[in-house]
Amino acid sequence: MTVRVLMFTQPGCLSCELMKVFLEARDIAFEERNISADREAYRVMIQKYESEETPTLVVVSGGAEQVIIGFDPERLDQLLAPDSSSDAGTES
Repeated sequence: MTVRVLMFTQPGCLSCELMKVFLEARDIAFEERNISADREAYRVMIQKYESEETPTLVVVSGGAEQVIIGFDPERLDQLLAPDSSSDAGTES
């Protein structure tokens, strides 16, 4: 399954820099949207994803979007774990 990661950032955001290092260390490709330079990205972050904080990460997988607001590496690891959703309820 293809996963797309979109990250909304802004200059001077330490949590944004931590998230970039976290993603790069795991070889996770991401698309960065600087809300200071891109007013449309800012509008999307506020209106569509209901976030007023950076980093805001959107993980798109199988047509579903999961939003992570702030630096939350544990939740991101859960979302990106291979086959994490297919293990539930498979007991015989």
